[in-house]
Amino acid sequence: MGLVLLLGLLLSRAGDLLALPRSDCIAAEQLCLSDSTCNATYRILENCALAKTRFIPLDHDSRVRCLNAELDIGNSSLLHCKCHRRMKRQEHCLRVFWTVHGSMTDGYFNLETSPYENPANEEHWKTDYNKLAALLSGSQLAGDATNPCLKATHICNLSKKCVRLRTDYASICTKGAGSEDMCDRRKCHRGLRNFFEKVPEDFTKRILFCPCQDELCGERRRKTIVPDCSFQYNTKPNCLWLLDSCLEDHICKSRLADFQQNCQPADMSPDGCSQHNHAACLQAYMGMIGTPMTPNYVSNSSVEVSLWCTCESSGNQKEKCDQILSMFESNKCLENTIWSQMHLKQTALERQEDLLYSSPLSFQGDSASTSLASEMSQVTEGKTQRDISEHSSMPMASSVYSGAAVSWPSLALLLPLLLSTC
Repeated sequence: MGLVLLLGLLLSRAGDLLALPRSDCIAAEQLCLSDSTCNATYRILENCALAKTRFIPLDHDSRVRCLNAELDIGNSSLLHCKCHRRMKRQEHCLRVFWTVHGSMTDGYFNLETSPYENPANEEHWKTDYNKLAALLSGSQLAGDATNPCLKATHICNLSKKCVRLRTDYASICTKGAGSEDMCDRRKCHRGLRNFFEKVPEDFTKRILFCPCQDELCGERRRKTIVPDCSFQYNTKPNCLWLLDSCLEDHICKSRLADFQQNCQPADMSPDGCSQHNHAACLQAYMGMIGTPMTPNYVSNSSVEVSLWCTCESSGNQKEKCDQILSMFESNKCLENTIWSQMHLKQTALERQEDLLYSSPLSFQGDSASTSLASEMSQVTEGKTQRDISEHSSMPMASSVYSGAAVSWPSLALLLPLLLSTC
């Protein structure tokens, strides 16, 4: 009996190694490394990936060895592994994916498939957005019903996580913004990725894709990502250089592959998308923010987006360079996706909010020069004021980035409701 159980266990183990259902790549890597044959094959692929990353030319025998290793690994669970967008050790997971799928980048920037799990298969976020929006609609916060970007910011201010992570990236990205010597773009990008990864999309989508009727609202929307640091350089780099920087980074390369897969345009498709999934395309676009290929709105009066790069002086690679730009500038799928998000039909709750959210707006400071990371509003002594601050304090100096002035007495009346959201 014991022998039968042992044999069954071994057979089960072998089956797992050869054809495990799709799992995250870290688990698949651990399973592979526990098998001597798979381990040896995987180590070869690691060396192949390292050589490609460092642009080390391989001789004929080495290329054949890499190709054979990639074919052999097809019998393991590594071939079908995926990564989750909000998982811990995401960079490690993505490194494993690209180690196994190294040949996918041979087509320059046609990365073929996303390393990320299908959004439909990921756990749905439970958020308190509607609850906080209802609280806002009944408050006396200064606001403007014609500025949905301001309204989205106020709702973010009532969420501990949203306001904390938004303040985090704001304080980093505005330090020395506009000066390449002072702006720490890498840290700024990391802060932006944290915000868009960890804050529920109910908040981030409404902040980034708020529909505007005037340029004041459009300026707030365009400056959401603090473009002086995260987006713009003093001079526009060539788009080919921007792409090379992206492909050298596992996160950027992965986000680009996800974007290409989910925002692939299709001329004959009614919605302009080959995947027919605007939600996935929207998520993929937001995933590009905080990478070397961060896109943004091109002006305060337009919903067109682009990369901050040029195709001048591209020589005989001008066509490839134009293709990079067209992924954002001439992408019908992306255009329709953004338009659809901005023109979603309002729910009865949102219509009611707009009616109530109509007191005059009070601006502070010069919108062109003040920064998002100025001091947080001073909180008076006592537990009541501290609790209110957790929900509603936000950098107040900028009329573009921050919310309008807060009416403290009205929020004090809402304290019991606010505390119930914690």
